[in-house]
Amino acid sequence: MAPTGGTDPSQIITFGCRLNLHESEEMARLGAGQGKMIVVNSCAVTTSAERQARQAIRKIHRAHPDADIIVTGCASEIAPDAYRALPGVTRIVPNRDKLQAAQWASAPVKTGPAEVPGQHIRAFLQVQQGCDHQCTFCIIPYGRGASRSFPVAEVIAKARSLIAAGHQELVVTGVDIASWGVDLLGRPALGTLCRAILREVPELRRLRLSSVDPAAFDDDLWTLIAEEPRLLPHLHLSLQAASNLVLKRMKRRHSREDALHLVKRARDLRPDMAFGADLIAGFPTETAAQAQETYDFVAACEIAYIHAFPYSERPGTPAARMPPVPHPQRTARAARLRECGAANRRAYWSRLIGQETEILMEKDGMGRSPHFAPVKIASHLAQRGEIITVRLVALDKEAIVAEIGAHG
Repeated sequence: MAPTGGTDPSQIITFGCRLNLHESEEMARLGAGQGKMIVVNSCAVTTSAERQARQAIRKIHRAHPDADIIVTGCASEIAPDAYRALPGVTRIVPNRDKLQAAQWASAPVKTGPAEVPGQHIRAFLQVQQGCDHQCTFCIIPYGRGASRSFPVAEVIAKARSLIAAGHQELVVTGVDIASWGVDLLGRPALGTLCRAILREVPELRRLRLSSVDPAAFDDDLWTLIAEEPRLLPHLHLSLQAASNLVLKRMKRRHSREDALHLVKRARDLRPDMAFGADLIAGFPTETAAQAQETYDFVAACEIAYIHAFPYSERPGTPAARMPPVPHPQRTARAARLRECGAANRRAYWSRLIGQETEILMEKDGMGRSPHFAPVKIASHLAQRGEIITVRLVALDKEAIVAEIGAHG
């Protein structure tokens, strides 16, 4: 949950999710963070994220007392008066207005296709905003509002713009991409949108999904998983838990059995599929036995990329009124989930050794495979943003080591 950026003037400091990162890039294009303006794009998913944003604002004001600090994002949406009262804050920008050029009218708006972002070679392609679900632990619907889908034509136009700017991989993102289409005529599903993107933007080399609800998988999406190599073999599930009773108390839409079936079906169609998961440790009322169910699921399904964090009370949500799990147990359970994920990740990467694959270069000597594995290349100075073919030859502590393949 660490912010991007430092504390110098003329910048945007971002907390939280991929959507916030994408929106910060768009705000920068519109002129935010220019002159003596510092924008803090806040997050409310945990109390820790909110605390970090408040600390950052105080630190900025101490270092740059003359700077205008503008706050936006979910935390300031939910509690605008609290952020308005912080030292140095001159304005709160609601989420609904943060991508409006008029909000940043004092700075010049950049025209033409967006430049390749400095930190994100894999470009975010936002397809929806907001969430209609009422998970008992989540405050985000209060910060983002109801689900609103971007029309297919608008998404495709944005994808083409990103490709024209030099991106070769797009990441479909939103608050709840599983809900894309529910508010559009005919109620098209996520797979329909992905099929349209891949069909209408043939020059796109790689399409990746961000965190997706297990309830979202429609027939089109399953067909793409089976048949379309440009849809990458990496699924990150918004799982949260793998105990049916905990899932019920969270008010999630899937069961443990649904998730098990999803993983099995995806691997039957694409045996090299890599899985990640968002998981909450120590949800209120969670027993040691129920926590063990989630550990067992992570191990059995070989979930390699774990985003696990201790449950954080959000005032105003139903879960905040449930009997809590002690904080030390939450922290220990989250750590155990991360350890399990790390072991799975090493085992998964080991199985890739000896294969040829294409990697997208993100910085000097480092890229990402289609399976989201970090790959090091010691012998090649490929340019950032270039896709090259490599042979995976060994593991080191944090990545797979590769050599240039026959077509690199």
